[in-house]
Amino acid sequence: MASTATDHLFSLIKSMTKAEKRSFKLYVNRSGGAGDSALFVRLFDVLDKQPEYDEEGIFQKIPELKRSQLSNMKRHLYKQILTSLRLLHISKNVDIEVREEIDFARVLYNKGHYQQSLKLLDRIKGIARETHQDILHLEIVEFEKMIESRHITRAIESRADELTLESEKRHNVVSNVTRLSNLALKMFSFYVKTGHIKNENEGLFVTEFFKSNLPELNYDQLTFFEKIYYCQSFVWYYYILQNFPMHFRYTQRWVNLFDEYPDMKFKDPELYLRGLQNLLMALFYTAKHDRFCEVLKQMEVFIARTADDFDTNLEVQAFTFLYTARINKHYLEGTFSEGLFLVPELVKKLDYYEDFLDPHRILVFYYKIACLYFGSGDNGKAIDYLNEIINYRAGALVSDIQCYARILHLIAHFELGNYSLLEYLVKSVYRFLAKMEDLNVVQREILTFLRKEIRTDPKDMRRAFIQLKAKLEKLQDHPNERRSFLYLDIISWLESKIEAKTVGEIIREKFEGKR
Repeated sequence: MASTATDHLFSLIKSMTKAEKRSFKLYVNRSGGAGDSALFVRLFDVLDKQPEYDEEGIFQKIPELKRSQLSNMKRHLYKQILTSLRLLHISKNVDIEVREEIDFARVLYNKGHYQQSLKLLDRIKGIARETHQDILHLEIVEFEKMIESRHITRAIESRADELTLESEKRHNVVSNVTRLSNLALKMFSFYVKTGHIKNENEGLFVTEFFKSNLPELNYDQLTFFEKIYYCQSFVWYYYILQNFPMHFRYTQRWVNLFDEYPDMKFKDPELYLRGLQNLLMALFYTAKHDRFCEVLKQMEVFIARTADDFDTNLEVQAFTFLYTARINKHYLEGTFSEGLFLVPELVKKLDYYEDFLDPHRILVFYYKIACLYFGSGDNGKAIDYLNEIINYRAGALVSDIQCYARILHLIAHFELGNYSLLEYLVKSVYRFLAKMEDLNVVQREILTFLRKEIRTDPKDMRRAFIQLKAKLEKLQDHPNERRSFLYLDIISWLESKIEAKTVGEIIREKFEGKR
């Protein structure tokens, strides 16, 4: 599939389903643009059949198309496709439906039918209110105010006060939504850039920034989306701080909102699935296995029931959320070998959705796959996927995944006995972490151990593992070191070496013991 950076039109056509392509052809027929004379339809057919974007191939298939015409023809086709997609998906997107009705009201107003325009606006205002479309709701009220202020329509004295109060209330709601969504976005951006906090100073900075930007609001009096963005802000705040009990509390609130307003599950299914995904992450980090399985089942049932109505974006999001949760379930249970059955289908889907996934998401999946192989004892395959992460040129992407992929890479080579290579790799990782300013105590202890114990007599290795385990256990609950244990279960690895078992066996025994 071509990259969107190569050709936007080609990428759009390749993303269309069979139903969408059929709908486009019907739309063109209805609008009178079909037939051999319609060059843009022929251009659509040519691009649809091309495996990769080939401009010369276009002119070979459509010789009457001049080179000077191609740019305008592609622009026209792009617009026609978007128009047909809008008509097809209008019933699935309430915001598109409301905007269309606002446009109809404008047409009626321009034709001088003021009462009809107001009647239509009043009807769709109810839809906007019921579906919590706050910004569109405000736009409708402002349109009503404009009509009432320019024309004698109802001659009801209270009408002006009614619209004024409603406008002020909507302005407050939209202002709150904007401020809260801005805060949620900034917290998310902070996490993408720096990951979890690494030291006390970062924690103080995040806390001060968050509290200074959080509006003083009465949660119980907020509208649906005000509450959603309020919860999202706290979700990211506590996630960055690694305060997972509080992270769990606000993810649960997020999901509970959809139980209070069940229609919103179908009006905004992506937001609902994101809530479930964040709740699953909170349950994973707090090791609440039974509840995790319940929520995972809830997600699977919802996706199965609604998948036929998914657009491409939602299809991709559902895939990432579902496979992340399924892999995490195997991590919790220590069933790494069983989890490997997910890998072939996962890799296939990563290739299929490559144009719709950001590089960070793909690298996270590679790390998870590498951990599955490592946990099951296949260090060679783990190294293959870790190399994909290490060799990726991240550019502006700063991520913990780059750091801990290198640590796990060293451990996998240690397991394979590649000691001559390991000596060089340890120095390389030292330099990388120092450059990233991300060398914490846990990482330093692991690197020192690997460098020091390369030449240790095998009979003394068990003692060395026990000593390192004792050192790291003291750091597990340290606020500045906790992050390392989220990405790498180094304690279980050390226990596997001490007890001569696989990592999977150790985690499985811990899981069974807790149950």
